[in-house]
Amino acid sequence: MPSSATPDPRDVAGVPPPHPAPRRGAGRYVVLLALVVLAAAAWSGLWLYAARTTEDAIAGWRAREAAAGRIHACADQTLGGFPFRIEISCTAADSRFQNLTPPLQLTVDGVHVAAQIYQPTLLIAEFSGPLTASETGRPASLSIAWQLAQMSLRGTPAAPERVSLALDQPVVNDLAGGTASLVSRADRMELHGRIAEGSAFDNPVIETVLRLSGASFPGWHALAVPAIDADVSARLRGLRDFAPKPWAARFREIQAADGSIEITEARVAQGETVAIGSGTLQLNAAGRLEGELRLTVAGLEPFLRTIGIERSAPVDRLAGALDRFMPGLGAAARAQAGAGVIAGLNLIGEQTTLEGRKAVAVPLRLTDGAIYLGPLLLGHAPALF
Repeated sequence: MPSSATPDPRDVAGVPPPHPAPRRGAGRYVVLLALVVLAAAAWSGLWLYAARTTEDAIAGWRAREAAAGRIHACADQTLGGFPFRIEISCTAADSRFQNLTPPLQLTVDGVHVAAQIYQPTLLIAEFSGPLTASETGRPASLSIAWQLAQMSLRGTPAAPERVSLALDQPVVNDLAGGTASLVSRADRMELHGRIAEGSAFDNPVIETVLRLSGASFPGWHALAVPAIDADVSARLRGLRDFAPKPWAARFREIQAADGSIEITEARVAQGETVAIGSGTLQLNAAGRLEGELRLTVAGLEPFLRTIGIERSAPVDRLAGALDRFMPGLGAAARAQAGAGVIAGLNLIGEQTTLEGRKAVAVPLRLTDGAIYLGPLLLGHAPALF
């Protein structure tokens, strides 16, 4: 039976039907896939290289510290962060300072170190607290807790460039005797150091910056109990190199070279008192500070009340003598002690202004570690070696 379908006119004319177009898109996908695989392999190789470089840098820093008698280790170390970062986690980190007498041991819950793949010698570390300190093999005597603790290291172990440490809400407690006693606390603390001149191998000049916000030190001195804000910049001159060694050895080196600790800029605020200053200090053969800083102080009277000038030894001797002469006269002398000291400092100082307030410029002298504001003894700085 003949078909009723209408034939295609091109078939009737004897023209063959067109062939299907070649499938070029599939080939493109194969090429793109190959390129992606190659890029992933190259990136993986780059990451592994950067990871090894970072691990080598950390090992180098550990070796540098060990050469100075500071041994750092951790119970377990893991590597991660692929594909864009290198991250090394260290649990139960332990540091032993064998260069101290007696040896000191620090432990912290963990340390997390990270570096960017394109900059493996810039290390950013974050610490998990608390940190405890003890003599090696003995119970902890000090603890430090914080909200956030970070450190950055730039450079190589052979040629360090800068280091920074920042702590948010640090709290230091004395654990001696089995009970915690507050030593210090702050809203924030920062410490920065860098090689400003020379190099790690040839006469480096070390620039340091200390910043404190809301810092209080009840375990140190009554003068430091009210909250302090401070920003102090200094330069250490006299080092031959920055080879690994204890800081006491560095300060001996500075003293032997007739070097100095140059306070380039300092600002300290406590309550109503604000002081700025600068000057140069040196070390004597006993490791104690000598020199003079030129201070400008606004709000001096509240500061003198803080340190208890009316209870100072010279005023005690004067008040006792007056009481023997006439009972009650010593109390009157105490009441006027602060005003008398301020009047004396105003006489030897220079009247000026500071941040829009009346101020006086007076010398802060250090003699064999003793600290004098004009004629007033404030305390003693510890020997640095």
